[in-house]
Amino acid sequence: MTCSRASLTGKKLHNYPQPHLTAEEQAFIDGPVEEACRMANDFQITHELADLPPELWAYLKEHRFFAMIIKKEYGGLEFSAYAQARVLQKLSGVSGILAITVGVPNSLGPGELLQHYGTEEQKDHYLPRLARGQEIPCFALTSPEAGSDAGAIPDTGVVCMGDWQGQQVLGMRLTWNKRYITLAPIATVLGLAFKLSDPEKTAGWRRRSWHYLCADPNLNARCTNWASSLPAERAVPERSNTGQRCVCTN
Repeated sequence: MTCSRASLTGKKLHNYPQPHLTAEEQAFIDGPVEEACRMANDFQITHELADLPPELWAYLKEHRFFAMIIKKEYGGLEFSAYAQARVLQKLSGVSGILAITVGVPNSLGPGELLQHYGTEEQKDHYLPRLARGQEIPCFALTSPEAGSDAGAIPDTGVVCMGDWQGQQVLGMRLTWNKRYITLAPIATVLGLAFKLSDPEKTAGWRRRSWHYLCADPNLNARCTNWASSLPAERAVPERSNTGQRCVCTN
């Protein structure tokens, strides 16, 4: 149902179907989610460790808590938005940090964007690793100058030739500065939002400036100013398909 001020009525809201959990989703809430809540001690998490305890991290990864948004073909749970909301609702009643830790990988970021716009090779590489918690993602959008206004971010990427692992390759030179990035201290795959331009009109790149995403395991989640180079084949989708969507990844 599409809602707007002109079309929204009480009758439409009343007729909107009530969401329901599948048997699999209900079993997950009654089992693994209940156990994760039992394992979480919010005082320990916030005042003693400033982190989740190692055994809770291991449990979350083992039971694919970070893969609710990822399709089953890649090892994910592929839960509905309603089921994800119910899971986070229950976790947040025990620990806000626990709920945020599970919520971020299941919201906007490398997992969702790769599923929509990644090449098959990129999906096959990243998504199973994200699903089993081998990689921890975060999404770097917020900047000190612009906050979370994607249209105003000053972070830039320029299409150019550059040195990458000892070879001259076509890629992007990035300059960026981010802050307030949830999970950044432990992330191994970082989604980076920036504006890409191609002043030299390079073949295969779309002829305009876009907002791009760059998911780079080599950035090690440092959210300070960088000047770095990335090869073109790391784009999501790769540069031959950049006219499809304004997303790019490493």
